[in-house]
Amino acid sequence: MTDQSATARPDCLGGGGDSVLAPGHLGELTRYLPVELVDAVLEENHAVERRRRLLPSRVGVYFILALSLFPALGYLRVWDKLTAGLTTPGIDRPSEKALRCLRRRVGPTPLKALFEVLAGPLAQPTTVGVRYRRWRTVAFDGCSAVKVPDCERNRAWLGKIQARLGWAGYPLLRLMTLCETGSRGLIGAVFGPTSEYETTYARRLLPLVNASMLVLADRGFDADDFLAATAATGAQFVIRITARRRPAILAVLPDGSYLTRLGRLKVRVIDATITMTTDSGQTLCEHYRIATTLLDHRSDPAEALLRLYHERWEVESAYYALRHTLQDGLVLRSQDRAGLEQELWAQLIVYQLLRAAMVDAVESCPGTDPDRASFTVALETARDRIVLADLGTDGSGRHDELVGTIGLAVLAGLLPARRPRTSARSVKAGRTRYPTNPAEPRPRQSKAITGLTVTLRSAPDAPPQPPDDHEDQRKAVAGIRSMGAGNRNRTFHLMAAEPERSWRPREVAIALGIRNYASFATQMTHWAAEGLLRKIAYGTYTLSDAWKRTTLTNPGVA
Repeated sequence: MTDQSATARPDCLGGGGDSVLAPGHLGELTRYLPVELVDAVLEENHAVERRRRLLPSRVGVYFILALSLFPALGYLRVWDKLTAGLTTPGIDRPSEKALRCLRRRVGPTPLKALFEVLAGPLAQPTTVGVRYRRWRTVAFDGCSAVKVPDCERNRAWLGKIQARLGWAGYPLLRLMTLCETGSRGLIGAVFGPTSEYETTYARRLLPLVNASMLVLADRGFDADDFLAATAATGAQFVIRITARRRPAILAVLPDGSYLTRLGRLKVRVIDATITMTTDSGQTLCEHYRIATTLLDHRSDPAEALLRLYHERWEVESAYYALRHTLQDGLVLRSQDRAGLEQELWAQLIVYQLLRAAMVDAVESCPGTDPDRASFTVALETARDRIVLADLGTDGSGRHDELVGTIGLAVLAGLLPARRPRTSARSVKAGRTRYPTNPAEPRPRQSKAITGLTVTLRSAPDAPPQPPDDHEDQRKAVAGIRSMGAGNRNRTFHLMAAEPERSWRPREVAIALGIRNYASFATQMTHWAAEGLLRKIAYGTYTLSDAWKRTTLTNPGVA
């Protein structure tokens, strides 16, 4: 028998359609996820049923997506939502076991493939807040608050988290996304156990980064190798680095920023103090240290880049919408790895569909910032359209037909312009009723910012040039000591003064005033393993050939 499930189109508006395929819809969101796309992905992943079923695979995909739209409802209640507005006769109500088997038969692979098709930038280049100069701004960040059921199969994959006061109540998934900051649409996503680092997951998303993008990220992504891998994609970046790092200073720019090397990557570092005054009269100060590949201080002023870095927080708003608005903070349903993967891919698809509808709405009114679109309004309207089985298209070409009912609701409920506010970051569902950090200076309740001042901190003097005699060598070592740089950069500056000399860890430690010789010797061993130094004998090192070439070509640069 020839399979018809991949060719018949559901009739959600009545008119004698196929009763078996009729529940295969997502209300008005079906316009962003047409049945032809679902059928093509199912066929490509060999997930189309081999015989005519009462629950075809296409219906299974839309049912799984509907589960993400109604996370607090059981299988049969969600099925009733899908079929409540259908006028097609002969629609049977399956059992919960049949719906569970439907989920298992579809599996996670088609949902992952669907997300990869839908993922990507949503906004046009002319949309407000999407670009900085010619680059589209995107951000990396991870979320480790995705709770899954505490059962044996989930623990075998994810383990359990040991918190400060004991074991966490649920195993957790770590979700890593690459987000378009202007629209908060997802360009890519990966997830897995929390035992792996954020940068490990972020590396899997680097192939999605290209030269048209400017990457924003916080201090968790400032490792030298990750910065080098990001720059190798051709993209620019503005990434905050930790205050513990003391990079060597190659040149001081007129605006107070300075050029340095992180690993072998040449970057520009901006040190600044942000002073905020709240409406309650409280004054707050915070130090920011930003590393960027935008080296020209004239075309990219330091203050402009500091303000641009604040756009990184848009990915936090994306996670809030995904975890607390769409999922309502609930634990996922599935009790095995395949079910969890399927469920999370479905959530990401639904999130992306809603963002697409919101971006279409705001772009129909030129000059409207996507920040003003309400995710809650879009979500609740989409849920209503599912119950009514309303696809929202009649071919008339009217404005309401172009943006849809969801878009009209978003435009009618636009939020006010973004207000500058600040508050303490705290765990909302902590294990103790007492604040974990009573010394936190920021207010626990959100306060409006009435004044904001950016003060650029002047950089120390650049390091001295390579010496020619013993006296100059002594002065250079004193200069290196006073730089305040980390052990690695200070070591390379010292060794670059005499590129052909071999050094023992004790000699370097004495010259730099380092007291713990054993620990420093271990550090030099690691640097040799990384290829930054060359070990020529037991406990004896010299600069690697690459560092020597750099030093001889550019004296004073390590």
